[in-house]
Amino acid sequence: MAFVLFGVLVISFVLIYIVPGDPVGAINPQAPPWLIEKIRREWGFDRPLYEQFTTYLWKLLHGDLGKSVMTTQPVTYDLIRFFPATIELATVSMIFAVAMGIPLGIISAVKKDTILDHFARIFAIFGISVPVYWLGVVMLIIFYYYLGWMPGPGRLDPYVTVPPRVTGFLLIDCLIAGRIDAFANALHHMIMPCFVLGMYGAAGIARMTRSTMLEVLRKEYIRTAKAKGLKQRVVITRHVLRNALIPTVTVIGVTYGGLLEGSILTETIFAWNGLGQYATRASLYLDFLPVMGVTLLVAVVYSLTNLLVDILYAYLDPRIRRG
Repeated sequence: MAFVLFGVLVISFVLIYIVPGDPVGAINPQAPPWLIEKIRREWGFDRPLYEQFTTYLWKLLHGDLGKSVMTTQPVTYDLIRFFPATIELATVSMIFAVAMGIPLGIISAVKKDTILDHFARIFAIFGISVPVYWLGVVMLIIFYYYLGWMPGPGRLDPYVTVPPRVTGFLLIDCLIAGRIDAFANALHHMIMPCFVLGMYGAAGIARMTRSTMLEVLRKEYIRTAKAKGLKQRVVITRHVLRNALIPTVTVIGVTYGGLLEGSILTETIFAWNGLGQYATRASLYLDFLPVMGVTLLVAVVYSLTNLLVDILYAYLDPRIRRG
């Protein structure tokens, strides 16, 4: 993980700093040249690239991610403020993806070459092929603008009072404050963005579950279990699914990390005030330090998710524990 994170830092830093311009000129293009140059010196943008990276790395080792030119706040403060909204969106989307993808994969494998199998495979192809930004816009036009079944962009309706911030997770804060009305409204607002964000994950999970289930169903011990007279449900749940879950768990871990990255487009479309919108605004203003902070945070979460997946392998497969 340390090598991965260092590689992410180096590549991201180089890619960001070779972009022409700087945040000072991007935020206030009308400022006189002497003022822009003065601020660039104060922020260290006039130094060589290697010197800027060394300074950034030294501050990072001391827990300092720098200060945003756009918000004039420490990047750490901004990440703590915006990250819970993204985690909440990605987690609920992941729950939807798992709840939809694994049953579809099981049904598709057990009912191979039937209508249900064809439906599941069409769903998987649709989920993987359709771009998130297109699906989000189409759903807003149909279900919000024309039909009025779903709420518009944002995390709450304008007339709903935001509960006091305790954890940063809106659903949890609503429950802590005893605001059931706000909780229901926030949950209603999450349906469309979570569906859009979870579609891709559900499709990938369904395809992997189907593939591994079909492979396990051909094993000798599955035929032995059926010959012993075990019920189909017992064979599927106790023998087939457990052995087929290891590759699926890998896909779930990778997908969850991908949801954090993919949420940038979803948050922009649905005006979800999370890490995606924060990174988008920082990119538009060429605010380098927030972009670096977001990239590093996503890389850390992605690495920790993969570590958790590796630990789950030992639970799912006793041979790994014995090894």
